Amino acid sequence: MEINSSFWSQIKSSMKSKNGANKLLENWLDPIDLIKTEKIDGVFKITLGVPNQFFYFYVNEHLKEKITLELASVSNQPTVVEFIVTGKVADDYNTSLQDIMQNADQVFQTPVAPVLAPQPAKLYENINSDFTFSTFVVGKNSEFAHAATYNVSRNPGADDYNPLFIYGPSGMGKTHLLNAAANEIRHNFSHLRISYISAERFLNECVSAIRRQEMDKFRQKYRDNTDILVVDDVQMIGRGQAVQEEFFHTINTFIERKKQVILASDRMPKDILNLEDRSRTRLERGLIADITMPDLETRIAILRYKSENFNLRISEETIQYIAKISKKSIRELEGNLKKIKMYSELQGLSINIELARKVLAHHENTVTISVDEILRIVSEYYKIRITDLKSTSRARPIVVPRQIAMYLIKKFLDKSLVDIGRAFGGRDHTTVINSLEKVQSLQSKDPQFKNDIDELTNVINNITGL
Repeated sequence: MEINSSFWSQIKSSMKSKNGANKLLENWLDPIDLIKTEKIDGVFKITLGVPNQFFYFYVNEHLKEKITLELASVSNQPTVVEFIVTGKVADDYNTSLQDIMQNADQVFQTPVAPVLAPQPAKLYENINSDFTFSTFVVGKNSEFAHAATYNVSRNPGADDYNPLFIYGPSGMGKTHLLNAAANEIRHNFSHLRISYISAERFLNECVSAIRRQEMDKFRQKYRDNTDILVVDDVQMIGRGQAVQEEFFHTINTFIERKKQVILASDRMPKDILNLEDRSRTRLERGLIADITMPDLETRIAILRYKSENFNLRISEETIQYIAKISKKSIRELEGNLKKIKMYSELQGLSINIELARKVLAHHENTVTISVDEILRIVSEYYKIRITDLKSTSRARPIVVPRQIAMYLIKKFLDKSLVDIGRAFGGRDHTTVINSLEKVQSLQSKDPQFKNDIDELTNVINNITGL
């Protein structure tokens, strides 16, 4: 199939159709032009042009993989995409830079639907050499996960650390640690073959191999031709029964052969939907380490480090402002700094507190915590499932966290008693009242209980900036 301007227009139309009436997505796709195509070793390389550096950053960061998958799916050809800045803007493109910046995050709330397109693994197993242990800023939120990952990279295959399972919300640095481990292993054990891949890529390749009756080739690649298996976004594995079966046996093979497995997920193994008990048990066999949102001091340290890397002259006041309003993830923190950098370069302005407030004004009024987030925080703190908090169980290890979650929701969100009861499986308001009174009473009587409340409150304060 010929890949030309007409074909590229079809790709853009296809991506828009999968996102309904998403005008913001159109603002990003419409100015992208097809520059050239070339075929190298059987792989199509597609060069796309964007109007400026700001576009380059956002499209490369958020849309590159989705565009690549769409191109490969429609053309049925192995495809790789790169962007270049052309400075050209379409005549009918009138959206202002400020409007795009203020709405950039919303573009990606409705993701482009993934496709199950067979593609060469070499395009998706590259290790990011910029993500190393030396470039990872360690805080209280990540001390254990960092130490565990570093130990694995110095002694891969050790029974106590195999598999290593890192979990935490999206954007907290899990991918950085996975890449850091892969880079460290590659440096210390250059003879070992490393496969770094997302669980979705594993799923897609497995489905493709089943359809083509090439499972022997698939198993040879991951079981025989790989010494270190690094898999990101493991929560995706629960999607398919056949893939889950293959994943289970692959992990088993690695452990039996003393080969290291390093995994990352946005939730604990017991919270992965549709995951079989034997797979869950296998993932819990080794070492589990969590990584959470860093506190304000660590966020400030990350911004200082990133500012130095970007050669930015930025005041302490500005750094503290960015840190205080960037409360959702490290990815958001870094993204906000990059937004300010891009805006200052494009407009020729110095970075100061006024510029930061202008660029990030929309962050100050966003909702920073929700019922679901509080449930997640409490469940992770007590190492139980969110479904347990909503269950009818009367076991003390479940009841106490449930009562605390109700208390925190009331404290930080001021929800009605009916709304709180509804969030916990439809409990009546009397039950909620009793829970709130119980928590208030125990805080004055039980020091450990009060300490739990204080720690959970600090976690939420670090997110909300209160």
